[in-house]
Parts: sequence; structure tokens; C-alpha cells
Amino acid sequence: MTGRPTDLTRRAALRAGALAALAVPLAACGPGYDESPDPLQPLLAAAEADAAAARALAKGEDAGPAGQLADARAAHAAALKSEVDRLNRPKPSPSATPPAPAALGGMKDRLAAARKQAEDLVGALPRYRAGLVAAVAAGCAALQRTDPALGPGDDAPAVTAPSGAPAPEVVDPLQTALAAEHAAVWVYGLVSAFLPADFADAEKAGAAEHAVRRDLLQTMLSAAGATPVAPEPAYVPKDPVTDAKSAARVVATAEADCASAWLAVVGHTDDASLRTTALHALVAASRRGTPWRAEAGEKPAAIALPGRPG
Repeated sequence: MTGRPTDLTRRAALRAGALAALAVPLAACGPGYDESPDPLQPLLAAAEADAAAARALAKGEDAGPAGQLADARAAHAAALKSEVDRLNRPKPSPSATPPAPAALGGMKDRLAAARKQAEDLVGALPRYRAGLVAAVAAGCAALQRTDPALGPGDDAPAVTAPSGAPAPEVVDPLQTALAAEHAAVWVYGLVSAFLPADFADAEKAGAAEHAVRRDLLQTMLSAAGATPVAPEPAYVPKDPVTDAKSAARVVATAEADCASAWLAVVGHTDDASLRTTALHALVAASRRGTPWRAEAGEKPAAIALPGRPG
């Protein structure tokens, strides 16, 4: 009889341990779990709906503006879904899916709304999410320039300086952005000799805006106590520039490099003001790069998630 209480005690201890193990996941979803709806879910739903609607317009063919729109919005949806699934936060009540448009022009307002929705979120999100959503916004902005029926959409606002000096942790990304802006200014000067006269306005506008962002970055870095990186005496394009098509390609590459550099700034700061400055630069580079990519024969003309690795 003396062993019986010991057996019961052992069983009770095992039972208590099992219950404690079962309680761990429940506790993990307790006070420390964010039970608010995921702010990315509406972006995801819109991207999925747009991709389906554009695919229907493209009649299943991976060609033309509708096919390009479908592919890009599907890429947005895939990237957003991966992040939404990762955090597994509660989903908000689903909103009504807009009716499928009968023509490409019916996607114009939807694309503009998706861009604004993404842009409005960037300032308040955690860093990784801010970078992802900024890329989605820039992708929508680039798509607006692929066909007159979709745009042209609004260009990024005028260049404005963020409030305060940049934090030390963002100095290196800002130096990388400055190096990209130096290269872009040089590239626009290089291609002027290879482009016909009807490209003059686009060439001058691109060179002028990159010069403004270059000057802004130099001021910001000096305010942070850093020595701004100097321009190289010359830059070597990946492919030689010999005609208008190769000139367009090197400009598109310079714009893509600027987009990557500015997206990195978004992902390295919690300063909403600096994020806004970087987002505007990212959007501007993405929009400028689209017609240059089209001129160079690059496909797709609009990069789905500008600044992110392919």
C-alpha cells in the first residue's frame, strides 16, 4: 500500500506537466499577441482582386498591358500573403470585391487607389513591412505608366527634406543612395549624345531631379556629421552605349539602382519623415524607369516590386 500514493503523485505530476505544455501555445497568443486586424490584409485583397480582373482582361495570355498588370499585381499579392501569413494576425471583415471591368481603363481607379493605400501605410509600419509596402506602392506607380488607359498617375511630390538630422544607423544607406544619384546624373549626361531630339525633355527632367536629390543627400549627410561620398570620375555601364536603345537601357538601369538604394533607406529607419522622403524618391525612380525600359525593349516594362531583389 505504501507505493500507491507515490504512483498517484507521479501520475498527477505527469498530468500537470502535460496540461502545462498544452497551455504554452495559448499563453503565447495571450497578452503579447496583437489581436488587431492586419493592416496589410486590405492591400492583399485588392492585389488578388486586381490580378484576377486583369487576367480576365488578358484572356489568359501573358502579353500586353493587361497581362503585365495581372503579373505585377499577382506578384504583389504573393509577397503580401507571405508576410500576412507569417504574422497570422486576425483578418478584418472582407470588403466587397469591385465588379470586374470590361476594359483596361476600368483598372485605372483601382490601381490609383492601391497605390495611395500602400503609400499611406509606409510611415507607421515596422521596418521590413514598410519596405515591402513601399515597393508595392512604387510598383503600382510604375504600372500607371505602362498604358494611357492606366495613367499616367501622379508623379511623386516635389523633393522635400526630412525633419532633423538622420540617425547614425541610416548614414550608410544614405551614402549608397548618394552614390546611386551621382551615377544617375552622370548617366543622363552620357546618353544625351545618343538620344534623338524628342527625348530631350525626359532627359533634362531626369537629370534635374537626380541633381536635386543628390544635393539633398549631401546636405542630410553633412547634418549627420558624415562626409558625403564623392562622385566617381566616370562610370562603366554594364553594356556599351552605342545607340538610342542601349542609351535607354543604361538610363533604366540607373533608375533601378536608385530605386534599390532608396528602398534600403525606407527599411533602415523608423523616422516617418525620412521614410516619406525615401518613398517619394523610390516612386519617382520607378516611374521614370518604366518608359526607359519600354524604349529599351525590356520586359516587363514596369518592375512589379521596384528596389527588391529579382
